[in-house]
Amino acid sequence: MADEMMDAVIRKYALQNAVFYNGKANPKSVIGKIMGECPEYRQRSKELAEAAERVVSEVNAMDPKAQADELGSIDSDMLIREKKEKVHGLPDLDGVEGKVVMRIAPGPSGPLHIGHTRVGILNDEYVKRYGGKLICRFEDTNPDKIEPDAYDMIKEDLEWLGVDISEYAVQSERFEYYYDVTKKLIEMGHGYMCTCDADEWRRMKEDMKPCPCRDLSAEENLRRYERFLSGGYADGEAVAVIKTAIDHPNPAIRDFVALRLVRHPHPRTGTKYIAYPMMNLSVAVDDHMMGMTHVIRGKDHLNNTHRQEYIYDYMGWKKPEFYHYGLVNIPDTVLKTSLIKQSIKDGEYSGWDDVRTGTVRALRKRGIRPEAIRRYWVENGIKPIDIQFSWDNLFAMNRDLIDDTADRYFFVADPVRYDIEGGGDLEGRAPLHPDHPERGWRCYQVGGHKTVFLSETDSLMFSQAGRVRLKDLCNISYGLPAQYDGNDVSILREGVRAIQWVCNDSVPAEVLMPDGTSVKGLAEKAVLDGKGDMVQFERFGFVRIERRSPEGVLCIFAHR
Repeated sequence: MADEMMDAVIRKYALQNAVFYNGKANPKSVIGKIMGECPEYRQRSKELAEAAERVVSEVNAMDPKAQADELGSIDSDMLIREKKEKVHGLPDLDGVEGKVVMRIAPGPSGPLHIGHTRVGILNDEYVKRYGGKLICRFEDTNPDKIEPDAYDMIKEDLEWLGVDISEYAVQSERFEYYYDVTKKLIEMGHGYMCTCDADEWRRMKEDMKPCPCRDLSAEENLRRYERFLSGGYADGEAVAVIKTAIDHPNPAIRDFVALRLVRHPHPRTGTKYIAYPMMNLSVAVDDHMMGMTHVIRGKDHLNNTHRQEYIYDYMGWKKPEFYHYGLVNIPDTVLKTSLIKQSIKDGEYSGWDDVRTGTVRALRKRGIRPEAIRRYWVENGIKPIDIQFSWDNLFAMNRDLIDDTADRYFFVADPVRYDIEGGGDLEGRAPLHPDHPERGWRCYQVGGHKTVFLSETDSLMFSQAGRVRLKDLCNISYGLPAQYDGNDVSILREGVRAIQWVCNDSVPAEVLMPDGTSVKGLAEKAVLDGKGDMVQFERFGFVRIERRSPEGVLCIFAHR
């Protein structure tokens, strides 16, 4: 009875291991599973090992469908592979009093790219943790750098990323607030109107010397300010400046420009305004007026934070809690919106979602899931250390999400035809997903002329090796025609390679690659009947199906 019970336990775990690994259970893996979950067998390790060899051999001789059917009859839950995920979390924020108000501040020069997603996701995570509001504020105070469609594109990108925006604000609609605060700062003696040569003003700052305009009376500065707003100066002839410590040890903190003149028409407001705020003025004013409790941004804004704190102090405003995360270097990726826009205009790129770019739209087109992007940034956190972005890590996280749902199909690039002689009609089958046999099977029938197609790379290897196994079908020896060579899978232990193939009813397939090239070939016809847009072309990679039709499939490469 004891032996029968041991055999039953071994068989259960052997069946599960076989179902998860293409019909072939590994005795050592089975023993390890039993030892971990049934510690009472540890003292009978020798007996267990001998029994495992015997039972696993029996299970491996079974048809994969029979393995899955028997395991389902024993315990259907064992047909589902459990995945343990490491839990990562962001640190708590300081100074939280009830709910929080946070913001993201994109510049609408184009849609979001992968680098922009960091601040959006981190702020969204905290607002979801504490409750409150997340404001998206379009910082559109550089009129010559605005892409009019970007306002809507950014909203769409944020929605796809799962970033919940409570309200939107647009800085080009808020100029009167900036003018009012600037006037108050001048009245209090904390600001002045400078008409010095810009280069000379910067040189005086570097030498810790005040420019002649700095000590003018508030009355004179207000007269200049009114003239400034009404267009009495040419562009570059005058600026509004916020006073700091002229002898501050950091030259970047010494007096900074708050308003400058720009007569370039704005896409939204036209020529209504000519006095445009610099970011340190507009950001400080908006963060205060919108009630920001916490501000998260890159450490490249550290100097800006110090400048903005002067405005907070002068105006008597409560400061938010500031966090500055480290910079991120994103290698081998086109991110600059001006370059992408020009390439679209020149016809080099197909659009903002061209897969050669790092835009959110391009990642979405490739099949990268927003949950993977979110996990990537949460795991990197808000630490101040600089990091190198890892595409491999992002792809691994995406693989964790799509692997379980992406059905498997054969695809051969640059196909080479082979006719097979001997062996009669050939039949084979493979599961749509190795971990989910309950989803069904792809069945192959190669009769008549028995024609198959191999990729050009595998064809070259076949001609050199002389023998290959057509995965899930049979073995063949090289020749023209190729010769049927039985169906014994044990030849794989001799080093014979198993390769992908398709037969005569295959369909044309094209895969657009991230570098802009495309790989053309044939895919098995079953891909036309698939339901999801993400599939795995076995030993090629995960692809997103852009278009299915009787004429074939167009796919976008995601990653391996």
